[in-house]
Amino acid sequence: MIQGTCSNAGKSLLVTALCRILSKIGVRVAPFKAQNMSLNSFVTETQGEIGRAQALQAEACGLEPDVRMNPILLKPIEDCGSQLILLGKPAGMISATDYTRFRRDLWSVAQNSYQSLAKENDLMILEGAGSPAEINLRQHDIVNMRMARYAHANVFLTADIDRGGAFASLVGTMRLLTKSERSSVYGFILNKFRGNPDLLKPAIKKTSAITHKPFLGIVPWINNLDLPDEDSVSLKLRLRSGFNETPLVPQKPKKTHVDFAVIDLPHISNSTDFDALRIEPDIAVRFISSLEELGTPDCIIIPGTRNTHSDLEFLTTSGLKNAIITLGKRFLSTGQGMLIGICGGFQMLGSALYDPHRIEGQYLSSCLGFFPFSTEFLSTKIIRQNVGHTLPLFTRESLPLSGYEIHHGKTILSSPATYTIIAKDDSDQPLVYGLQDRNRSVRILGTYLHGIFDSDAFRQYICNTLRKEKGLPFRERTLYARGKELDRLANIVGKALPLTKILGMIKKDKMWF
Repeated sequence: MIQGTCSNAGKSLLVTALCRILSKIGVRVAPFKAQNMSLNSFVTETQGEIGRAQALQAEACGLEPDVRMNPILLKPIEDCGSQLILLGKPAGMISATDYTRFRRDLWSVAQNSYQSLAKENDLMILEGAGSPAEINLRQHDIVNMRMARYAHANVFLTADIDRGGAFASLVGTMRLLTKSERSSVYGFILNKFRGNPDLLKPAIKKTSAITHKPFLGIVPWINNLDLPDEDSVSLKLRLRSGFNETPLVPQKPKKTHVDFAVIDLPHISNSTDFDALRIEPDIAVRFISSLEELGTPDCIIIPGTRNTHSDLEFLTTSGLKNAIITLGKRFLSTGQGMLIGICGGFQMLGSALYDPHRIEGQYLSSCLGFFPFSTEFLSTKIIRQNVGHTLPLFTRESLPLSGYEIHHGKTILSSPATYTIIAKDDSDQPLVYGLQDRNRSVRILGTYLHGIFDSDAFRQYICNTLRKEKGLPFRERTLYARGKELDRLANIVGKALPLTKILGMIKKDKMWF
C-alpha cells in the first residue's frame, strides 16, 4: 500500500508505476482505493463512475477499469457537501456529518469490494488518501491505516521532497500514528527529487534512526510526463504557474504558439480533458480565472463543472461572461479563433439552465446565448461511454471520436437552421454541435463528450485549423500514446526502488511465483 504524508505526494503515480512493473512480469495485479475525493472521474464499461487515477492504474495493469477499484467516490460540490458515488452510481448528497453516521455501511462496501477484487488477482496495490496522520479523522478512517490492517498490507510511506519539509513530515507522521499503525509501515519513499541523492544521506540516516524505518528509495522528478493528473490542482499548477515543474509551454504564449485559454471554474471537473493538448509542441494551454488573465486567446475552452449554476455566476461577476460573449462573436465575424464548451461548458453556451429538482440548488440561470437550446437538470444522471465520428460537413474525412459522458442535464435544441451537427455517435445521435462563420467554418463547438481531445485525428484537425489561422505550419498527427508513458514511468520508478526486495516480500506473503 502506498500512503503519503500529504495530498499530492505522488501516491497515485507510484501505484500506477508498481501496477505496470508487476503486470509486465506476469503478476495478476489490480489497484484499489477504498475512498477517493475527486472531480476527475472516469466512466467504466458498466457505466459506473470511478476516480480517474484508478482508471489509469487499471490501464497500467492491462485491465478494464472496474467500480470495485474505487467503490466510494466523493465529488465535492460545496465546502461542506459532496455527491456520493457508491459502486459507480450516484447515491445522493452527503455532508461530513452524514459521512461519519454512515461510515459503517461505507466500510462494508469497501471491504466487500476489496475481497471480491482480491479473489480475482494475485496481488492488490492499495492507495491511501491524504495523510494517515490526520488524527481528527482517525476514528472515521476507511482508506488509510484501517484499510491497510484489513488487507494485511505493507505500507510504503511517501513524501514529496520537492515541496520541502519531507523529513519532518515523515517523522511527524510516524509519531502521530499509533504503535500498531507504525508497525504497518514497511519503509519510506522520497518522491519528486531533483539533484544529487548523495546529499540526502545524513538526513536519511538520522530519520531512520529516529523512526526505526528504512528508506526504500528516492524517486526522481519526472519531467513532462504525459499522463492524466491525479486532480485538477496538479494540472493547473503545471499549466498556470509552472510550479514544481519546468513549464511545458511559455506562461505568456509566444507568436509561435497557439494560445488555448481554459476557464478555471471554481467547480471545474474532469480537467484531464486537456491532458492530450499538452503533447502538442506548439500549443500553449493556460488556466485563467480573471478578466486580466484572459487576453485574446486563439481558443477559449469552458470546461466541465460540478456546479453549473454557481460557475455561471462566477463568470458573470468576474466579467468573464461578457468577455467570452464578445470574443465568441468576434470569432464568428472574423473567421478566426474558436470557442469550445465541454459538458457543463456546453450547457453554458445555450440560453438557460432549469433545475426543477434543485440538483444544484438554484432553479434558473441565464447562459451565454450562443446556441438555441435550454438545459433541464434531471433527477437521474446520464453516465455512459460513447463513440462516434465527425460528419463531412465539418471535416473532409470522417474522424473517429470516443470518450464518456457524465451529466444530469438534458439539452433540448430548437431552431436547427442556426446550428450544425458536426459529429454523431454510433447510434446516429448528435454528439458535437457547431456554429459556423460566413465561410461555413465552425467557430463555436459544444459537446457532452469528455476526453474528446484524446482522439488524435480530431485534436489534430482543431490544432491545425488554429495553426493555419496564425500562420504556423501544419503538424503531422501526434499520437497520445499512454502506453509508452506508462512504460517510461515504470522504468524510472523501477530503477529508483529496490524491486528485488519488494518482490521477495511479495513472494513470501503471496507465494505466487
